[in-house]
Amino acid sequence: MGNIERLMTRTATPTSFLAPFGTRSFRFQWPADSCTAWALEMETLILGWYVLVETGSVMMLTVFGALQFVGTLAAPLLGTLGDRLGLRRVLATMRFAYAALAGVILLLTLTGRLNPAAVLVVAGLAGIIRPSDIGLRTALVGATVPAVHLMSAMGIARTSMDSAKVAGALAGAGVVASHGMAPAYAAITAIHLAGALLTLRVDSGRVESAAVPALAASVPARPSPWHELREGLAVIWRTPQLLAAMSLAALVNLSAFPFTGGLMPYVAREVLALDQRGLGWLIAAFAGGALVGSLAMGALGGRFRPGRAMLGASLAWYGCLAGYVASPTLAPALGCLVAAGIAQSTSMLALQMLLMRGAAAQLRGRVMGVRMLAIYPLPLGLLIAGALIPRLGFLATAALYLAVGVLLVGAIALAWRSALLAADAPGEARVTR
Repeated sequence: MGNIERLMTRTATPTSFLAPFGTRSFRFQWPADSCTAWALEMETLILGWYVLVETGSVMMLTVFGALQFVGTLAAPLLGTLGDRLGLRRVLATMRFAYAALAGVILLLTLTGRLNPAAVLVVAGLAGIIRPSDIGLRTALVGATVPAVHLMSAMGIARTSMDSAKVAGALAGAGVVASHGMAPAYAAITAIHLAGALLTLRVDSGRVESAAVPALAASVPARPSPWHELREGLAVIWRTPQLLAAMSLAALVNLSAFPFTGGLMPYVAREVLALDQRGLGWLIAAFAGGALVGSLAMGALGGRFRPGRAMLGASLAWYGCLAGYVASPTLAPALGCLVAAGIAQSTSMLALQMLLMRGAAAQLRGRVMGVRMLAIYPLPLGLLIAGALIPRLGFLATAALYLAVGVLLVGAIALAWRSALLAADAPGEARVTR
């Protein structure tokens, strides 16, 4: 046992928040995920602001945001490939592709050929694979970290995305404002490459057939990817808590995430009259709150019932967003965004725990891939908002979205109350460590 293993054995007890780092694979995956998330967040801020400033159109901004999720429908297939070929192999390949696409933007910038059309093309290409990244990294954590440490691992893993939104937003805005696009994209390309190389050091995350004899006896040794995808969809359809979680994920992507994602540059520039640095502060406030929520759920999440936490935090999230969109100045907007980030992170981590508990180990890749289908309403929500804002105004559009969201959260709670709210519901038992 090496020095790191001995240190983690002494400091990471079974109940310790740091216990997941006692797993070698997780010690490589967390920095790999962090590098990828930081680079992607920097790209989103830099390119979103570029498109809005160059075109002056909220519709073009929402098109840019929607293109980042164009590959949502391919996510279940990539999840299935992860189950078949190894989650690490598929994830590393995707991350090398991110680095290559960032290199294209860097080359266009250096040659003076960058324009909004080129940005949209690159965003669309990256969007083919980007929606699958979160699901595959989550499935890889579930496949490599012991079950007793899974809740802590999920919270820590989530910090890679939340910290990326904070640091990536501030760094991206600062580097571009101070040095321009070329240095920013040189850094982004290097960070993507570091993430891909670190991913190669993670365990494969592949479940061997010998470990799942019941599955091997019931299906052919090498079923087709489509057979495995149908199997994952069938499991979700037959499992109430999984279906409820998927429904809520689709709802918040349609009606909540657009206001803290693709529409954030519009809010910064047109509503709050901020520059690119101000946009960075808005994004960092929401992400900072999400980081707090991730750390809290990682440390205390085992004490909560995930179904109830998911629903309650979702309602709090909508309430915080209502305060944010109605804020006339920066200070109250930042406060509401911090609170919204905490609620969002709590809700989404509870949702992931429901999925991980309800899915058998050999199905996690494809179930998390199907979960990425729930992102598909996000580009739809962005595009609809882009069409409604010029006609109804920003506040009226936001009020419509948030009201529909609250009503449908209530409908989900009512429809699946036995699976989400009952003390003896599947997956509702508190984690014992």
